[in-house]
Amino acid sequence: MKTSIATVSISGNLREKLDAIAKAGFDGIEIFEQDFIADEAGPREVGQMVRDHGLEITLFQPFRDFEGLPEPLRAKAFDRAERKFDLMQELGTDLVLICSSCHPRALGGIDRAAADLHELGERAAKRGLKVGFEALAWGRYVNDHRDAWEIVRRADHPNVGVILDSFHTLSRGIDPETIRRIPGDKIFFVQLADAPALDMDLLYWSRHFRNMPGEGDLPVTDFMRAVTATGYAGPISLEIFNDQFRGGDTATLARDGHRSLIALMDDVRRAEPDLPVAMDPMPARIAAKGVSFVEFATRGAEAETLAKVLASLGFAHVGTHRNKQVTLWQQGEIRIVLNSETEGHAAHVWNARGTAVCDIGLQVPDAAEVVARARALGSEPFSQPAGPGELPIPAVRGLSGSVLHFIDDSADLSAVWDLEFGAKGSPAGAGLTRIDHMAQTMSYDQMLSWTLFYTSLFDMKKSPMVDVIDPDGLVRSQAVETRDGALRVTLNGADTHRTLAGAFLEETFGASVQHVAMATDDIFATLEQLEALSFKPLPMPGNYYDDLAARFDLPAGLLDKLKRFNVLYDADDRGDFFQCYTSAFAGGLFFEIVQRSGYRGYGAPNAPFRIAAQKRLRRAKGMPTA
Repeated sequence: MKTSIATVSISGNLREKLDAIAKAGFDGIEIFEQDFIADEAGPREVGQMVRDHGLEITLFQPFRDFEGLPEPLRAKAFDRAERKFDLMQELGTDLVLICSSCHPRALGGIDRAAADLHELGERAAKRGLKVGFEALAWGRYVNDHRDAWEIVRRADHPNVGVILDSFHTLSRGIDPETIRRIPGDKIFFVQLADAPALDMDLLYWSRHFRNMPGEGDLPVTDFMRAVTATGYAGPISLEIFNDQFRGGDTATLARDGHRSLIALMDDVRRAEPDLPVAMDPMPARIAAKGVSFVEFATRGAEAETLAKVLASLGFAHVGTHRNKQVTLWQQGEIRIVLNSETEGHAAHVWNARGTAVCDIGLQVPDAAEVVARARALGSEPFSQPAGPGELPIPAVRGLSGSVLHFIDDSADLSAVWDLEFGAKGSPAGAGLTRIDHMAQTMSYDQMLSWTLFYTSLFDMKKSPMVDVIDPDGLVRSQAVETRDGALRVTLNGADTHRTLAGAFLEETFGASVQHVAMATDDIFATLEQLEALSFKPLPMPGNYYDDLAARFDLPAGLLDKLKRFNVLYDADDRGDFFQCYTSAFAGGLFFEIVQRSGYRGYGAPNAPFRIAAQKRLRRAKGMPTA
C-alpha cells in the first residue's frame, strides 16, 4: 500500500511541505498546481527535488473545466491539456486529475463527455500518460461517481480511468457500496478526506472544513472498504482543504495525515479480513482500563503547595522513590506522583512550565501491544536511563511534549509501586476512588490532532463538540472516552489568551493537563470529611443556586446541601451529576471532585459559572483575568 498526500493539505511552502511529508513516512505526493507555480524552481528541478526526498509524484492536479465544452472552447481545452502534459513529463509524473466541469457554457451528455475523454486518452497514450476523471460534488452535470464511471466506461480507453474522492461521494450521501461495481483496474487513484457533519453549501464545506480520516463524521471506512473490494491496489492519498490546517504546524499535520491513513487501513483490514490489504499488521485499538497515575513536575514552594492541596483532599504520602526525588500520594485507585528531579523529562517540563503534569500513566491490558500500535501510527517511543532496581515501563511521546506510560497486570509492571516506592495497599482517604476524567487544554487548531491521537491508538469514541462560554471568549470542548467510561479525556481548545483556558496555556507555556477530576460515590460524605482537613472548595454565588431551584425539581434538602458544600449540579436522561472544585494553584491547575450516576456528560452547563468563580478569585489575588 502506497500512501500519498496532496501538497494543498498542509501548510508551508513546497520545500517545507516536502520535508515534512517525507519525514512523516509518506511514499508520494499529489502535486497541487498552485504549489508548483509558487515555487521558484522549474518543473525538472521540482521533480528531482521530490525524488531526492524519497517521494514520487503520484498525481498532478487539478485540470478543470475540460469535458462537454462547445467550440472554440473545446479546442482551447485540448490545447491547455497538451501544455499540462508537457509539464507533467518534465515533472516526472504520468497521471493527471480531470475534475468534472463547472464551466457555465459546458454542455451535458454522457456520450459527449465520453468522446472528449476518449480523445484526451488518445493524446495521453502517445506520451505514456494517463487521465483520471473525478466527479466533483458540485459539478455542473457530473457530480456522482456513478456517472463519472459510466463516462469512463463509454470512453473505453486504457489510458482513461476514474478517480474516487471520499468527500465528493459521502458529502452527497451517495452509498459507497456502489463503488464495488467498478473494476479495480479502472480506478486510477483514490483521494480521502473526512469532514464534520455540517449543513452547508457543498463547495464551501469542501474548501474549508475537510479533515483527516477519523477526525470527522463521514463513513470513510465504509468508503475505503468498498474501494478495496474492487481489487484497487494503487495509492491512497489525502486531499484536505481546511482553514485550520493552512495555519497549522506543517510537521504535525503531515504526521497526523500519515497516522490517519495507517489507522484507516487497519480498520479496513479488520472489517474485510478476506480482502488483501497490503500493510504491515499491528495490534488492534487498545481498550484502556483507566488512569494508573498522574505525575507532576514540581519543586520548592510549589511542591509544598501541591502536597498541601493533596493532603486537604484526603491523599496520603505512601512512598518515596528509592533513587529519585519523587514522592507517591494515593487515595483509592488514584495515584499522584510529585517529581522534583533536576535531570530528565520532569526537569525539562519544570524548567519550561513550572509545576505541570509531565507524565500520564494508563492502565492497559498489554503495554507492549500499545507501544507497538503507537509506533506503527508514527509515535516515538520514550525512555530514560533506569537506575538500580527500577523497572523499564513502556512509554511513547504524545503531543505538545507529553509522555504516556503504560502499565499492565504483568508481574513486572504491576509491582512498580512496591518495588520503586515501597507502597503497599490503597488508603481509603475521604472516599475518592478513581480518576473520572482529565481535562487537557490546547490551542483550538491542535484539537483535531489530539482527537486523532487518542481515537487511533485507543478504542475510544468522541462526543460532539460543544461551546463553553467564558466571560472573555469561547472555548470549544470535545470529549474522547472508552466505551465503558474507564478512560475519559476532555479536550478544550482555546482561541484567545483572554479565556481562562487560554491564560493557562500562556502562563504555563503550553502545558496540557489543566485539571484532574476524581470520582466519589458520595460527594457530600467526602466533602464533610474534607472539611476537617481544611479543604476549601471553589466558592459559588447564591445566584447559581437560586437558578438551580428554578431549573430542576430537586428533592427536599438537596439544594441546601449543594449550597453548603459549593457543589454544582446537572442531570440528563440517565442520571445526576455533582461537581466541586478546588481553587486554582500553580498557573491555573485545579482538581475536581465528581459523583455521577449514569450521567454521560461533564457538566458543561456549569462551566460558565465555574469559570466566572475562578476569575473572581484571580482578580482577588491581583492576577490577570483577561
